[in-house]
Amino acid sequence: MAAINYYDVILKPVVSESSMNAMAQNKYTFLVAPEATKTQIKEAVEKMFPGTKVDSVNTMRRPGKDRRRGMNVGKTAQTKKAIVTLAKDSKSIEIFQGL
Repeated sequence: MAAINYYDVILKPVVSESSMNAMAQNKYTFLVAPEATKTQIKEAVEKMFPGTKVDSVNTMRRPGKDRRRGMNVGKTAQTKKAIVTLAKDSKSIEIFQGL
C-alpha cells in the first residue's frame, strides 16, 4: 500500500443536522479515505487546521450499496466517516463557522 499524505486523508466535511448539533461539544465530522487509520486522521486534522488539538477520533465504515439498472447489478463505493473530538483548549475549525 502506498503512503497516504495528510491532504489525501480528509475528503470533505459532513454537513448534516446531527453533525451541526455535535459541534457544540467540539465534535466535527469528516468523510475520510477508506484506508486511513485513526492516527493518520488525527495528524491530518492537526496539520490542515493549525491550532487544533485532537482529543479522540471515532470512525465508522459504511459499505457500498447494491444498485440496479434493469438487469445489471452494481455496487457503490464504500465510504468511511470520522468524528473528531477536539480538546477543550483547542482552537475551533474555521470552515464550519459560517454554516
